[in-house]
Amino acid sequence: MKPPASYAALERLGRMRLSRHFYVRNFLNSEIGNLYGIPNLPDDPDLMIAAGRRLAEDLLEPLVETFGPIEIRSGYRSPRVNAFGNARGHACAANDRNWANHIWDRRDAEGRMGACVSVVIPWFADRYAAGEDWRVLAQWLHDHLPFHEVWVFPINAALNLTWREAPERRVFSYVAPRGRWRPDPDAPLCHGHFPPFRGIAYP
Repeated sequence: MKPPASYAALERLGRMRLSRHFYVRNFLNSEIGNLYGIPNLPDDPDLMIAAGRRLAEDLLEPLVETFGPIEIRSGYRSPRVNAFGNARGHACAANDRNWANHIWDRRDAEGRMGACVSVVIPWFADRYAAGEDWRVLAQWLHDHLPFHEVWVFPINAALNLTWREAPERRVFSYVAPRGRWRPDPDAPLCHGHFPPFRGIAYP
């Protein structure tokens, strides 16, 4: 598929379905692109779609089917949007650190396909606001999802959630205790009060 060069092509791209609940359109919104008038469009739509499907199917669908609706904060970023955001200090890592991360249509230095999305899980955000430890959610993610990397942020316990080929299974946090988190096999955190995994019933 060629990069979209017309309204009709962009409309077709946005309508591409990645999984039961998600379409490409869900991931194209960019506050940087909106504010500065930079189109947030992929150079390689086929790779973007392939990576996005794995992200949606393997990581996002289990979240929705366990916790209900999730909020997409930041999804795909074009190389141009990401480079501009990095240069302006808008919380974007340099492009070479974002290949197969927020930049879905580039492989990383090892040739791995990947995709990242920033999400809030409202079900957990309410409990986090009431004092629930973010590490309980980290333990749940570790026990249930084949992620490559997770970053936890202090506002609403938002997550940067990355799928990648040959995942490295790393969790980091900007919330105390900051830094890398590793599960303790001898004393795992209890998430028994969480909803049943993929327990939502559909008509």
